[in-house]
Amino acid sequence: MTTTTLPAAQSTAQARSRAAYRNIALWTLQGWIAMFFIAAGYAKLTEPMSNLIALMGWPAVAPVNMVRGLGVVELVLALGVLSPLVSWRIGRPLLLVSALGLTVMEAAMLSVHAVNHDLGLALVNLVLLALTVPVLLGRRRG
Repeated sequence: MTTTTLPAAQSTAQARSRAAYRNIALWTLQGWIAMFFIAAGYAKLTEPMSNLIALMGWPAVAPVNMVRGLGVVELVLALGVLSPLVSWRIGRPLLLVSALGLTVMEAAMLSVHAVNHDLGLALVNLVLLALTVPVLLGRRRG
């Protein structure tokens, strides 16, 4: 039985290629997350409460200030996910904090929607978790 080993240069090139694809995948996920939460936060800040109640239902039982405050939090965290575009050294810690904040928020909202049997919104939060957790874990390594 013979085994072939790759030359060091080829192995290094393959590792760089995998790292490049991983980086592209993580930036794609970060972009999707940011687009979703910028839109959601903007809607919570600008839409009349009647529209938000019709779209999501839960704002009917939440104070207006809480809904608007959640919109601000979503916008800030979404911009934090994109902060490495400005500076990796400064933006990476902001990205990690933002991704962690979004993960906690998504998990909490998943629980709230599941308890209230609002399966559509629970599924949305499950998908958002599936996008955010890989970003948090993938960018944690540097």
